[in-house]
Amino acid sequence: MRTLSRWLSRFSYNHPNLSIEGLIRYVVAGNMLVFILDLFSHGVFHNFLTFVPGYILQGQIWRVVTFIFVPMSFNVLNFILSTVFFYVMGTRLEGAWGSARFTLYYGLGVLLNILVGFLLPVVDPIYRMFPTADMSYLHLAMFFAYATLYPDLQVLAAFFIPVRIKWLALLDAALFLYKIMFYLSYGQFAMAFLPVVAIFNYLIFFWDDLMEVLNRGKARAVHQHSAQTINFKKAQKELRQRRGYLHKCSVCGVTDQDDPSMEFRYCSKCNGYYCYCANHINNHAHVQ
Repeated sequence: MRTLSRWLSRFSYNHPNLSIEGLIRYVVAGNMLVFILDLFSHGVFHNFLTFVPGYILQGQIWRVVTFIFVPMSFNVLNFILSTVFFYVMGTRLEGAWGSARFTLYYGLGVLLNILVGFLLPVVDPIYRMFPTADMSYLHLAMFFAYATLYPDLQVLAAFFIPVRIKWLALLDAALFLYKIMFYLSYGQFAMAFLPVVAIFNYLIFFWDDLMEVLNRGKARAVHQHSAQTINFKKAQKELRQRRGYLHKCSVCGVTDQDDPSMEFRYCSKCNGYYCYCANHINNHAHVQ
């Protein structure tokens, strides 16, 4: 997996001309156009664009491309929210990666969807014209990529609850697992394989990043249990027990926190480690 991930990184770096700059804008524009036309056609228009192997083999080859532009949802509110978030994720991923690597990531996801659609068609004769490739899972898997790059970024869930992206990514993973188990329980292996392919597409691009996160976690655990860290925490605890001051007069009790301009000395004639302020360094009973 690591070898494939590095090869893809080198390939995207060495072939910048294969990139489509602003790819996400074209996809979003296509989603908006299909959504609008579907409203005017009372929900019929998108049926001519979905990936259906039976129709493609009959000559409707445009479906190999047009299924990319079919929206994830046709509910107005869900469409607006998902499209805006998808656009934000896509532009930030492209900004972080560069156009070449983002184009390769999205293009490979499309290609894997097409392969699954043709190699694992729905065999039930009742549903032989059922769509067997869907971009929804690729778009949802982009959320994993977004959370990997910006794990501590906060969004407002339900418009007022601040939640870190990494926790929402866990909910997204739970949704993927539910979908896989749901389709497997009904014997729809092609539909169950689509989310698996989307996750695989994410892993081959983010394998090195995930390994780096795991290695940082291991290094952090080793550091927290090292003798140096334990001694440092012990010193911090002792400092807190002193209530933040470093010097305290053994006679009057004044500290450098009470009077920052006060000078303190330690008496060499006292038997022990006794500190005195400038007013009592020469005016105290020596401890023997």
